[in-house]
Amino acid sequence: MDAKLGVYICSGCGINDVLDIDALTSMVNKELGCQFCKVDPLVCSDDFVSKIKTDIESEGINRVLIAGCSPRYFADKFKFGADVMVDRLPLREYVAWMADMEFSTDLDEAPELYQELAEDYLKMSAARVKNSTPPTAIVEETTKDILVVGGGVAGLNAALVAADNGYKVTIVEKEAELGGWSRKFKAVIPQQSPYRDLQTPPHVELIEAVKSNGNITVKLSSRVKKTSGQPGQFDVAIKNAEGSETIRVGAIIQATGWVPYNPEKLTDKYGYGKFSNVVTNIAMEEMALNGKIVKPSDGSAPKSIAIIHCAGSRDKEHLPYCSAVCCRAALKHALYVREMMPDTNVFLLYKDIRSPGVFEQFYERVQEEEGIFLTKGDVTQVAEGDNNTLSITLDETLLGEQIVVDVEMLVLATGIVPTSKVDEEAVAEEEEVEVAEDGKKEKSKASGAEVGAQILNLTYRQGTDLPTLKYGFPDSHFICFPYETRRTGIYAAGAVRAPMDMGMAKNDGLGAALKAMQVVEASAVGTAVHPRSGDVSFPDFFMQRCTQCKRCTEDCPFGALDEDDKGTPMPNPLRCRRCGICFGACPERIISFADYSPNMVSQMIKSVSMPEEDDERPRYLVFMCENDAIPALDIAAWYRHKINPWVRIIPVRCIGAVNTVFIADALSSGFDGILMLGCKRGDDYQCHMVRGSELGNYRMENVQEKLKQLVLEPERVQILEVELSDWHRVPGLINDFVEEVNDLGANPYKDF
Repeated sequence: MDAKLGVYICSGCGINDVLDIDALTSMVNKELGCQFCKVDPLVCSDDFVSKIKTDIESEGINRVLIAGCSPRYFADKFKFGADVMVDRLPLREYVAWMADMEFSTDLDEAPELYQELAEDYLKMSAARVKNSTPPTAIVEETTKDILVVGGGVAGLNAALVAADNGYKVTIVEKEAELGGWSRKFKAVIPQQSPYRDLQTPPHVELIEAVKSNGNITVKLSSRVKKTSGQPGQFDVAIKNAEGSETIRVGAIIQATGWVPYNPEKLTDKYGYGKFSNVVTNIAMEEMALNGKIVKPSDGSAPKSIAIIHCAGSRDKEHLPYCSAVCCRAALKHALYVREMMPDTNVFLLYKDIRSPGVFEQFYERVQEEEGIFLTKGDVTQVAEGDNNTLSITLDETLLGEQIVVDVEMLVLATGIVPTSKVDEEAVAEEEEVEVAEDGKKEKSKASGAEVGAQILNLTYRQGTDLPTLKYGFPDSHFICFPYETRRTGIYAAGAVRAPMDMGMAKNDGLGAALKAMQVVEASAVGTAVHPRSGDVSFPDFFMQRCTQCKRCTEDCPFGALDEDDKGTPMPNPLRCRRCGICFGACPERIISFADYSPNMVSQMIKSVSMPEEDDERPRYLVFMCENDAIPALDIAAWYRHKINPWVRIIPVRCIGAVNTVFIADALSSGFDGILMLGCKRGDDYQCHMVRGSELGNYRMENVQEKLKQLVLEPERVQILEVELSDWHRVPGLINDFVEEVNDLGANPYKDF
């Protein structure tokens, strides 16, 4: 269908004060090939929106350009059906509100500069909608069933909330009973007001609820043998003593929990395994559950017990992080001792006590208990004396001097390690796993893929399990999307996601269940989940020109692309988050979205008016990530911060979606400099597409080399990082870039 463009310009909100609207209308009618151009001081009013709808119905308009406020305002108002492409051009933010009418020493020149700016944005917006087509959702047969791997507190709560909302749920538990760690505990720290007294572990009530729920199927003593497919179409092979079966599910919640930190690594520092009366907090819990706390050396009840907090946690040599619950578990164990052996003294030896929030009341409760002594200091030595007694030396105490505590038994409050953590020394990287019923093996991942814990046994080319951070916890955007992982439709919950107690694990399970419900509903209608929720576009591959370079399959952060033996990409569209990183990676430009293509961006670049060098009106192009940079710019505009009128902005889905060809197009078109503003990267990244900013920076290294070959200054192309809270910095970053490159002079290729 031919593109029929209707342009609607808002003259309100100060736009009319800066721009000559009549001149804009004349330019639009003459140059943009639109059906008509209409102006109103309140384009967002219900009356005017109705007029747009009438134009669409009566005039056959299928491309609508709204030149007014940011698309972050009235997001739902300007939706006119799947067959109508709409572009929202923020004339108010990019021009009227950020216009510095004293920008030029020649005050008469400033209005002309901003008029040019507005005209260019209109041309760019028209190029965008005219070189795009309305995307069509991929709607395939999917299931809304949900798989929960792990039958502990997080997994059971996740299963129950999904089942209570009408979804069929299968729980796979590797042990013979449900309950996880809750089943192994005598009591748990308080979970309700007044947060002072220990409570009964929650697993009994949870297991009863699960067994009585007709929407839940439980598979005990079972493991996931293989997971393939995509959201809505995951095929999961489950193996147990009775054999194996394959079920289809729409989403997966991994709630496989944690394991204790290996105490054998604490032998030198604390004497575990060397001194018989040094035990772990897990061993202490087992003794309490069995009704008797005794010394391992002779089976007698100890008259004094020390508990060392952070045994291996918050230690660069062991676990660098706080395990979140160990301090409160140590307080709980101290109460065990006083309850079961009132004559036994307990010494809590800590670097810091961490019992945050409402649990401060539990901490106060323990302080009130007679026979419990709290001592702050760093343990420097554990030595064994006569009759297997132990002497513990502490430095840096509150008294400012060394202290020695003599006890009959020592408990180490070891930290928690997620089950997704891979011991790199113990696990050999395998390129094949047994996946077929007949025992044959098939390739499950590409060489160089991340070593996985082999819990889910994914057949993704990037690895068998969820990608993890350096501490072994599943990778995610931990600020905005904490349950999301880099595998669409697979969600981590409970202590496998982050250190937490059972109360937090319950809430975590509920959150992951809601995400699982969201993705199965989205998959059923072919729409994306975060951060482009509701997007129905998907990448299309022109395979005839594919060179099997593997850049797209390697760069995709979400595992949406597998590959055949030759390296040809094999898309899994329901895994895709529509970030466009594959689009930015492809040197052949064979990847495009219906509404976001290489040709579209190139046409936007080429539509900008390019003054000749003698005019001394340079042009600068800024690619800005739609997730943080663009919203930050909107906030800056609200506060009337100013940016240079020589700048032209193109929003992109992710900085990782900027193809290096766009840089070449911009330079050859005469732009004097190109700036990219993307999200933060690194260990504390905020990139909504996980690796997009990292990949954008990596690609720009190659661009810098190319600039040197062309004898162009590297400063002409820069990439910077911002986050939403940097809104006050964004205009300054743009203006500083313009000033720096302006000092270099015009792009020498401008007139070619």
